[in-house]
Amino acid sequence: MHTTSAAPSPTQHWVLAALKRSGDATAEELAATLEISSSAVRQHLRALRSAGLITATPDRGQPGRPADRYHATDLTEPLFATTDSSLSVELLEHIEEEDPELVSRVFERRRLRLVESAQDKLIGKSIAQRVDVLTHMLDDQGYLADCEKPEHNHYRINLHSCPIWAVATHYRQACTTELEFIRDLMPDATVDRVTHKTAGAHTCSYEILFQTEGAATP
Repeated sequence: MHTTSAAPSPTQHWVLAALKRSGDATAEELAATLEISSSAVRQHLRALRSAGLITATPDRGQPGRPADRYHATDLTEPLFATTDSSLSVELLEHIEEEDPELVSRVFERRRLRLVESAQDKLIGKSIAQRVDVLTHMLDDQGYLADCEKPEHNHYRINLHSCPIWAVATHYRQACTTELEFIRDLMPDATVDRVTHKTAGAHTCSYEILFQTEGAATP
């Protein structure tokens, strides 16, 4: 497959974001989601595939000729990074050479800073509002976050992209502090990561289970 370093166009970026949020999809499914024609979607998908940003496998679960089912590759992760949430692998490597233990302390200080900046936004809000605020915060950081509520007292936050992917694949502390960050902001809930992008999943997903519904943070 031929790849290119050229960044996707704004429209291709829009299509790619929809694909990442879906996990995987056919051209027809994306066209329905984006409310544009299937032919237009296929044109953008061809360009994204040529750039190595997506791959396709035949969807053999349907009758007739199998349609291609697309999903994003790891090369897309930096495309959704924001300046505030990006970290330098090179800088962390230099720190590790000087003092390996300092790397863990750097991630811990980052977690504490993120928690401190987020806590004020949750004061006085109900559980549902707190989960909504957290989801929007993560989305603003470049995680392409959304939230589901499978049942009473139970929420699932899905992160469809990883703005610190380069760091996360080198340093597991990044993923650990991400989980601890959510746990810190939801101290009255049990929070578990149930899917993990570094393990091959399309998303990092967090199950959040509360004992009581509707309580506000003091």
